[in-house]
Amino acid sequence: MTMSDAHLDPTRKHDFVFLIEAIDSNPNGDPDNAGMPRTDLVSGQGLITDVAIKRKIRNTVALINTLEPREGREIYVEAGTALNSQHERAYTDSQVTDQKSAQEWMCRNFFDVRMFGAVMTTGKRTKQAGRVQGPVQIGFSRTIDPITPLDIGITRVTPTKEEDVKAWRERSEADDSDAKGKETEMGSKYVVPYALYRGTGHFSAPLAHRTGVTSDDLALFWRAFEIMLEHDRAAARASLALRGLYVFTHDDAFGRAPSHELFDRITVKARGDVNARTFTDYGTVEVRDTDLPPGIILTTLLPRTTG
Repeated sequence: MTMSDAHLDPTRKHDFVFLIEAIDSNPNGDPDNAGMPRTDLVSGQGLITDVAIKRKIRNTVALINTLEPREGREIYVEAGTALNSQHERAYTDSQVTDQKSAQEWMCRNFFDVRMFGAVMTTGKRTKQAGRVQGPVQIGFSRTIDPITPLDIGITRVTPTKEEDVKAWRERSEADDSDAKGKETEMGSKYVVPYALYRGTGHFSAPLAHRTGVTSDDLALFWRAFEIMLEHDRAAARASLALRGLYVFTHDDAFGRAPSHELFDRITVKARGDVNARTFTDYGTVEVRDTDLPPGIILTTLLPRTTG
């Protein structure tokens, strides 16, 4: 493995920083707050949860595996699939005789179990697979500056209920002038005009050894991370972009420097207001890589360098 491939080595510790840009989008709605963009009520900064990022990675890996199928790339936490039935599948293998071997089977077959871990202690006691602590952990992403969510009013010409359609037709036939325009329904969507989110994550080599992570797994993880927003488009997430992905690789399994000191080397200067509307409004991302601690390598996966 060459120096440029250091970030693909599962026997080393990795710490990473990423930047996500949102333009007229809602990167992570809060279901407890009518779907509004998640916000720190004290600072006004926007938030994206770790769960949201992992969901995008899982979905992207599943898409990749559809066109490029490989063994061991199944997804455990998948929409429309009961978790109990997933780990109970392990017991259909003749080699699985107890919870420990069932756990090993789950790690071999499910990408997200190997990388993120899983709690597989629900369902029938005789068909559980225990708890796996995954090597990849991602924190909440937080905007550089406060955000100003907008509540955009929208209309829909198609009513939800059949009885609403019938009522509108009856009013139209009666030529009731007061009923004109009632065929539409009102709604709303929440967006952030502009925001730049900064997030961090970690990869533990000792935990990766336990779950059986390979260099191919790490390559797939970084690939999925780079393109996850490109394949997660929706009306409320039409303009999300990964603006930066920086990986600090240590030359051993346990690390040569505290992660927070490494993270401080990737900085974006806050404006102190809510007026940013483009990435260039923040100027240049500062990357201090000339005096890295001994045993540390920085790989910039995004933005890609030329030449």
